[in-house]
Amino acid sequence: MQPVAILAIALFSVGFGVLLWFAFGGASAVRKQMLANLRRQQAKPKEVAVSVTEQRKESGLATALRRTAPAPLLKTITKLWANAGRPEHKTPDRILASMALLGLVGAVIGVLVPRLVQPPLGMLLGIGVFLIALFFPMIRLQSAGADRQAAIKRQLPDTLDQMSIAVNAGLGFDAAMLRVAKNGKGALANELVRTLQDIQVGLSRRAAYEDLAERTGVETLHRFVRSIIQAEAYGIALSDVLQTQADELRLERRQYAERKAMEIPVKVVFPLILFIMPAMFIVVIGPGAIGIMHAFSGMG
Repeated sequence: MQPVAILAIALFSVGFGVLLWFAFGGASAVRKQMLANLRRQQAKPKEVAVSVTEQRKESGLATALRRTAPAPLLKTITKLWANAGRPEHKTPDRILASMALLGLVGAVIGVLVPRLVQPPLGMLLGIGVFLIALFFPMIRLQSAGADRQAAIKRQLPDTLDQMSIAVNAGLGFDAAMLRVAKNGKGALANELVRTLQDIQVGLSRRAAYEDLAERTGVETLHRFVRSIIQAEAYGIALSDVLQTQADELRLERRQYAERKAMEIPVKVVFPLILFIMPAMFIVVIGPGAIGIMHAFSGMG
């Protein structure tokens, strides 16, 4: 084997291993910085300096990926990450590393596919494999965000009912939100807790509510936030707003269920024609066809 080929294989293996470790192993740079800050009072100054230096070295690849990635792509990944609830194991840095890793694998497979398949089809398949491998982490992140948005949309009517009951019982809006958030579970409860924390650290109520609607990306929550902001601006009773919003969301959820139920007959037509009807024809018409064939063969 030529030295150039050996060097290329070695570089590919090293790059593949580094990307694989950064994408799936080790703690993220943000988590390392948080842990370093928490241990700052317990560790010696020299040890803290070493940990910070190691954190900077380990974030070098992340910095390189962020600098080389196009700004629109990085913005899209950050938005998808926010919609997915900012999972620690799927940070934008790791998504970029996973895209680079899978893109490298997809490029190798894409080069090999045209050698196995005829040129026009093989080239298209190679390009398709490369694009699917490259954007697969973003597709997974978008799917996680869509599932989270669906969960928030499903939990919102019941949450508004509980907040309405708490407000009617005499609690303030923030106290009712805190009680519902602490007693509830799931993505919506976590988002409400974060909104209250934003208000406690000095963010205005309007800005905290708008940030809640922006980072979740749920249209029904957008409408609820706009209603709350308008109610506070014009002095409308929040209990009435909560009850009205809960009734509208419950009606919308019922209409959505009815619409899905009406779509079932249309979706069943294609499996019925392709799979069920041929089997029924074989069972019903098959014996008669076999009898007719035997009758004609006997006559012959």
